[in-house]
Amino acid sequence: MGTFSLLWRAPEVNPINQKARSIPFFNPISTTYGRTFFFSWFGFMIAFWSWYAFPPLLADVIAGDIHMAPYEVANSNIIALTATLIVRLIAGPCCDHFGPRLTFASCLLAGAIPTFLAGTVTNASGLYALRFFIGILGGSFVPCQVWTTGFFDKNVVGTANALAGGLGNLGGGITYFVMPAVYKALVGDGLPSHKAWRVSFVVPGILIVFVAICLVVLCEDTPTGKWNERIAAAEESLRRHDVIHDGKVGTHEGEVVNIKGDLQDVPRPSLTSSRLGSTAEIEKSQAPSPASEDEKKRGWKDNETQQTDVQMYNTATTEIVQKPSFTSILATMFSLQTLVPAACYFCTFGAELSINSILGNYYMHNFPTMSLQASGNWAAMFGLLNGVARPLGGYISDLAYRKSGHSVWAKKIVLHAYGILTGVFLIIIGVLNSKDESTMMGLVGAMAVFLEGANGADFGLVPHVHPHANGVVSGFTGAMGNLGGIVFAIIFRYNGKNYGKVFYIIGAIVIGINVAVSWIRPVAKQPIGGR
Repeated sequence: MGTFSLLWRAPEVNPINQKARSIPFFNPISTTYGRTFFFSWFGFMIAFWSWYAFPPLLADVIAGDIHMAPYEVANSNIIALTATLIVRLIAGPCCDHFGPRLTFASCLLAGAIPTFLAGTVTNASGLYALRFFIGILGGSFVPCQVWTTGFFDKNVVGTANALAGGLGNLGGGITYFVMPAVYKALVGDGLPSHKAWRVSFVVPGILIVFVAICLVVLCEDTPTGKWNERIAAAEESLRRHDVIHDGKVGTHEGEVVNIKGDLQDVPRPSLTSSRLGSTAEIEKSQAPSPASEDEKKRGWKDNETQQTDVQMYNTATTEIVQKPSFTSILATMFSLQTLVPAACYFCTFGAELSINSILGNYYMHNFPTMSLQASGNWAAMFGLLNGVARPLGGYISDLAYRKSGHSVWAKKIVLHAYGILTGVFLIIIGVLNSKDESTMMGLVGAMAVFLEGANGADFGLVPHVHPHANGVVSGFTGAMGNLGGIVFAIIFRYNGKNYGKVFYIIGAIVIGINVAVSWIRPVAKQPIGGR
């Protein structure tokens, strides 16, 4: 019962970085951590719903109304992903510079404008332009993940990110239920078809604006307050724990090392022997002080208070997000460590996006007697599994991290295991190309568990990769997911209705890329992006 109560009571907070050590999932009102978590996933869910509001109505209702050919429908799906790729690359550095909350709200408000303008479309070119700008909403995933990373500590950050992303991705399934239902309700009220689908886009538009206003009015940038005060807050936290004394960091041995300006710069590795003395002295200075029996009983709650001053200083400084320079952005993006989650997300989220766009058509192709509503409902199940599969991937990533003694390698192994199993199921689906509904739905469901779980495991690893540039890493990783969606959508585009062939091609690519990056260490030996 005590563990279950963590879902609603105020979380215990890491005294050094002020991040929550549990997720108050059912408490979005009384704590800033609960509000942040709720609006992170709910905001992304509404954004995802509007981002993917076209596919449920596109092939039959919209395409027929504005006289689009099948290839033009496929082109519009690719264009919708292109804008999101660009926005995610921009949103990452913006999160590090302006803070994720304001970046999130800006993405929502910018995407609301073309959502309201959906009713003005009269031809394929107009739809291309509209879906390009609606793609801005897909970029909101980056500030969603950076925001939760800033509020939840490393013992639960994988679960928090995966829950926020998974619940947000439910928008991709919900839209298959909601948009046809809204459209049919409007037609039932007497609106002609060509007007009803246009008016239906007003619903997500209103919700997007409402959520953006809530982000600005009700939420905080960081656990300590305003984004531009985060460094001062970190310094104050260290002072409260007697780590900083007159601009110096103290150790349990009574030594002090000048740290003036360090919190303003890209974090440095642990203090070197040239600053603290011999290796033996460093080991001695970093040895934890003996814990009382009471402290041992309380476990993690006193873990930070048992750290040495040097360890607490390193904990605080490595998690302070820095304002990025162009040079540091490039260095972070193209480091091997960033390449790993980016390459894996290219495979998993890229496959998810492309499959989302064609799954209803695949079902109708293999099962000609299936109705439009039925195919849409089954296609929606693929997206709705995000509510379970993605959080499970993040939870397993965190569990492996804790059970392995806080080894980031454990998170990396979980990620690659998920990725390879995803590829195996994609190949099986493609080779069998089953005409039996039970077999097809079972295989797609199993594949979704691993594919969407891999997305959760991916953003369980991301917070450990260059924490001082978490926005850049998150943005680049998210953008590569969209690039994967574009590449795989193009493969679908040029293989017509031969969906099975594309599934096993994607499966082979997913396995190959995971194996190719499996040797790269998850965390760099030296911080990247120094100034």
